[in-house]
Amino acid sequence: MQSTQTANAPSFDSVLAEMQENRLAIKEIRESCKEIWGIIHKEIAQDLKETERLLKESSIEFNNRMGEFNKRMGHLDNLFGEVTEYMMAPKLCEKFADLGLTFPRANRNVSIKDKINKIFIEIDYILENGEKAVLVEVKAKLTMERINGHIECLEKMRRHTDLRGDKRTFLGAIAGVVVPEDVREYALNQGLYLIEPAGENIVITSPNDKPKEW
Repeated sequence: MQSTQTANAPSFDSVLAEMQENRLAIKEIRESCKEIWGIIHKEIAQDLKETERLLKESSIEFNNRMGEFNKRMGHLDNLFGEVTEYMMAPKLCEKFADLGLTFPRANRNVSIKDKINKIFIEIDYILENGEKAVLVEVKAKLTMERINGHIECLEKMRRHTDLRGDKRTFLGAIAGVVVPEDVREYALNQGLYLIEPAGENIVITSPNDKPKEW
């Protein structure tokens, strides 16, 4: 006599048919997933491409604007230099004389190119006497980086003149129209004189401590 479990057990053919149906269902799911992933991948690729395009355009626009800004700042520096040449330069020696420093000579746009020792210096103004000289850097807007650059220039000048046996003492001065307060304090704390226009005149502020000598 056949048991109830055996009588109710699915036949081999029915199990095989069900497995085939499951395979077809799984295949359809995989195909659907593949299709969905393809769509997602395509959309992601398009989004990335669009993002890269926007970033590139933004970068180009940013670089263009920065280039224009730097060009304008360069123009302002040149303009300020020209104004200094015709309006302020004669007063530089006079104003330093008020501080007890007499300089009978003032030279503009001094260039030193020492290829042997690899020392290259560009100086906007040098005020000179037999014992001391003031190196003046002129900028429309002062920044800490520009102040540091001028200090490097002073250090190079010291090295250059030592090689030539020139024992004069060098002082540093920096001139600017736009001078943020933190930059002002930084310049004065570095032992530099600060030169600023005041109408048709100029004002020279002495360093916070003793002027630094190179």
